[in-house]
Amino acid sequence: MNQPTADATYTLTPIGTIASDFPDKFGVPRQPGLADEARARLVLAPAFADPMAVRGLEGFSHLWLTFIFHLSPPRWKALVRPPRLGGNARIGVFASRSTHRPNRLGQSLVELVGVDTRAGVTLILRGADLVDGTPVVDIKPYLPWAEARPEARTGFAPDAPSTCRVDFTADVEAALAARHDGDSLRRLITQVLAQDPRPAYRGSVQHDDRHYGVLLRDVNVRFRRLNDPGTPRFIVDALDPMPPSRLR
Repeated sequence: MNQPTADATYTLTPIGTIASDFPDKFGVPRQPGLADEARARLVLAPAFADPMAVRGLEGFSHLWLTFIFHLSPPRWKALVRPPRLGGNARIGVFASRSTHRPNRLGQSLVELVGVDTRAGVTLILRGADLVDGTPVVDIKPYLPWAEARPEARTGFAPDAPSTCRVDFTADVEAALAARHDGDSLRRLITQVLAQDPRPAYRGSVQHDDRHYGVLLRDVNVRFRRLNDPGTPRFIVDALDPMPPSRLR
């Protein structure tokens, strides 16, 4: 049996593209499912948008998506700094889920909400940790009896990340109340900020007076950390219109 040589190359063709609530990679949850309010659509490319290709897919509640970290530099790193370790400790790239991989491939477990075949093929998704425009190269159904291993060892990430408290000013609450998707957007903002999207090293800073902005849907969510003792807390103090260049 012939074995591939070390320098063999393979061509991957994206089968579709993600349209999501995350116009920018800053703020994208670091793992899938941590922000289940996040909406996304996977639009299959014309060459693969055959309804027969997704026949039976509606019988599955969750899917594995293999995708390309298209916003990451093409140069890979042998050692990376996982946010879970504070952005300082280094571990091997293959012991992490870092974007700095040799082939820039990622894998995400997403919830399948629906399959739309009225004009091409579009998969309606929830809980995706994918930036808008992400190229997807494969889809596979998730099988919990084969792939869920509660007894598995989880290295430096034994538990889900701790979360922060998120509050809103009165002006922001009023702005959300005026939107047709205000309740959903409020939950999405809370889920994203609760995970502290700031650079990992900022998470160890007790007094952070900086203002941050994260692009979600069609707004720039302006927030800052409140320097209170105890549980880290963020306050959302503005929803600015998205820059026109970032709107889909």
